[in-house]
Amino acid sequence: MMSSECLGCIARRALIATILAMLPTMALGQPAEDFFKTATLSMYVGSGGGGGYDAIARLVARHMTRYLPGNPNFVIKNMPTAAGVASANFIFNSAPKDGSAILAAQNASLVLPLYDSPVAHYDPRKFEWIGSTDKQEAVCVTWITSPIKTLSDATKRDVPVAATGVSAGPGVYPKILNALFGTRFKVISGYDTGSMRLAVEKGEVEGICGLAWQTYKAISYDWIESKRLNMLVQLGLEKNAELPDVPLALDLLKNPDDRKVLELIVLPQEFGRPFLAPPGVPADRMALYRKAFGAVLKDAQFRAESAKQRLSIAPLDDRQIQALLERAYGAPKPIHNRAAVFAAEMN
Repeated sequence: MMSSECLGCIARRALIATILAMLPTMALGQPAEDFFKTATLSMYVGSGGGGGYDAIARLVARHMTRYLPGNPNFVIKNMPTAAGVASANFIFNSAPKDGSAILAAQNASLVLPLYDSPVAHYDPRKFEWIGSTDKQEAVCVTWITSPIKTLSDATKRDVPVAATGVSAGPGVYPKILNALFGTRFKVISGYDTGSMRLAVEKGEVEGICGLAWQTYKAISYDWIESKRLNMLVQLGLEKNAELPDVPLALDLLKNPDDRKVLELIVLPQEFGRPFLAPPGVPADRMALYRKAFGAVLKDAQFRAESAKQRLSIAPLDDRQIQALLERAYGAPKPIHNRAAVFAAEMN
């Protein structure tokens, strides 16, 4: 016969197991303000350290703690693998859905599911969007010593350009320009943002085609200040006000359908540097995140630090990002199908 002491042990173990099983449910049922006062928060960054995404993520995280109940700190966790796809997969499928994990995402990775990407296992329309700090305009540049000084020059011979991966902007946009304009950019991938810069300076490659102008301002302002770059073309829906003399690729296209295809491809840049949470985070917690994020972007101290780091601020809220996604997913099928041909090279 089992002793009463052993029966007590079994009962205690059963009680502990029951409590542990209930913890996730209890946490989700906890009021939002109480949650933030006790939670350990993680901000994942879909890029490596030292780049523009990383810089703005760390700045936002530091200031957002001031506007969340209990002033919780964020643990920053960089996940640069697969140009932001791995981090988006993680947040969508594996991250806790209680609000303790959010992502500073790479914008280019967010529309891959639109093209049935085999590596992107998420639906961007189902993320809980927080907002974005700004929008971006990619630029195609070569080093000052390169004879390739215009987009037309890049049609005359191979032009090696650095990229982090095939699905990031510097890996995607050169191939798009090759197809639409007959340029001969040759993508050399495998760099991170910092080593791309070194590769250009050392002459390993002639330039970078597809990195955001905002990133250059943040991490390579000395290049701009000393006029070390040939600015070939900018890729966005409209010209950046700071680059009035750099041609916009869309303006150079004569065929209306070509223009619509490129509009769809560059649309993710309008997301800028977006912040999001997994699907299913309680609405009251998301409301506090969005409120805190909005307050940060209006905060004088945050604005001053952003300016000091040359980080552009032009906020989008969660509804504006959702509207951009609906625009992308609502593109006419013939335009989508042509864009998908380029997207196939991003996977």
